[in-house]
Amino acid sequence: MKVSKAQKSDIPEIINFNINMAMETENKKLDEQTVTRGVRKVFSSPSLGYYIIVKNTSGILGCLMITYEWSDWRNGLFWWIQSVYVKKEYRRKGVFRKMYNFIHEKAISDKKCTGIRLYVENNNSIAQKVYTNLGMVETYYKLFEEDFNE
Repeated sequence: MKVSKAQKSDIPEIINFNINMAMETENKKLDEQTVTRGVRKVFSSPSLGYYIIVKNTSGILGCLMITYEWSDWRNGLFWWIQSVYVKKEYRRKGVFRKMYNFIHEKAISDKKCTGIRLYVENNNSIAQKVYTNLGMVETYYKLFEEDFNE
């Protein structure tokens, strides 16, 4: 398995992964045109973030997106892990761990990065265990939102 920053040629697979992830995790059908514009925007606007992929000889096994949040308290950026997806047949085989380790190394060496964050569904105990095993800790924050696309 090889981890790398995604290229524009990976966009169709990333779109597919995002659509599959929403259906699997939230039983939510995403609009393909909207997702396509959203993924393409990340590639055309690097300040928004970037995607990481894991490949082997059979193709892309998984991906995630990194976005940024400025922290005035820490005078640095939190890197947010978002849009995590691993093909079903490759889950629990170290694919996410490879991506996380890749990001972790980059984050530690970037003086502007103050930490890595992600959010996870309350009932996704398998993912929570994975994140804990990687050294992440649950924060005392709750996430609130007002979604204007609903």
